[in-house]
Amino acid sequence: MATPHRSTEKLRLLRADALSRVGWLIHGFSTRGGGASDAYGGHALNLGYTKHDTHAAVDENRALLLRSLGAVNGEGKPWPLVRLRQVHSDIIHRVDHPPEQLLTGDGLVTDTPHLLIAVQTADCLPVLLVDRKRRAVGAFHAGWRGTLARIVEKGVGAMRLHFGSEPGDLRAAIGPGIAACCYAVGEEVRDRFHAQFAYAGDLFREVSESDPVREKYPLLFMTARAPGHSEAGRTIYLDLREASRRQLLAAGLRPADITALDFCTACHTDLFFSHRAEKGVTGRQMGVVGISDF
Repeated sequence: MATPHRSTEKLRLLRADALSRVGWLIHGFSTRGGGASDAYGGHALNLGYTKHDTHAAVDENRALLLRSLGAVNGEGKPWPLVRLRQVHSDIIHRVDHPPEQLLTGDGLVTDTPHLLIAVQTADCLPVLLVDRKRRAVGAFHAGWRGTLARIVEKGVGAMRLHFGSEPGDLRAAIGPGIAACCYAVGEEVRDRFHAQFAYAGDLFREVSESDPVREKYPLLFMTARAPGHSEAGRTIYLDLREASRRQLLAAGLRPADITALDFCTACHTDLFFSHRAEKGVTGRQMGVVGISDF
């Protein structure tokens, strides 16, 4: 379950109910509206430095986000925000202070209070991990390439390595991303998943596309397709959310400790940015998590 949280008139954050019950935790998934950007329809909470937006607007949006999360110290100064140059990899960094230069990778873990870690998305999944006993957190960016590289499963491993986290003490939240209803992929993606995961068959579905011309004149569409490949006129869809859930289960988390927010970014461009639905001309959401004093 996710609880919408309006901290200003228009800015809307989503939180996972299971994580909200962790008293020392600050977390959230941003949405599209309530920001300072004129790009992408205006009043957009774009949190990424894109070519269509200004740095000043993005900086203001990030400040709005931190204030809305309550990620400020006693003097009202925002916590440092640590993000990544994301490259669709399995690279995970432990941080205990803001790095001097932007780190490259797709995962961050920390046990340092008053430090907010974040991943940016616009269809890919933001996945947050929380160790309730050791007060440690992680944030991971999971597109199909990162998922194929087991970024989420390796994220649990990074928590174990750096903080001694036990999977039974972890809670996870899978944030908004493109859902199986909209995420069409090619056969090569399906083949690569089948080569890596025994459960890959559960992650894909094929849908027949009705084509009256093809049905009336089938000889016009004859091809020399290799045996085993899907027929022309069929579309393959990937369920990234289920893929991340299965990786968390494989890493030892209990099903009850995994929350998946049931929002499709491509279906709801009124609420989220979607790289695919908006043909690349769009902003970025953030999934963020940090540790407070209490």
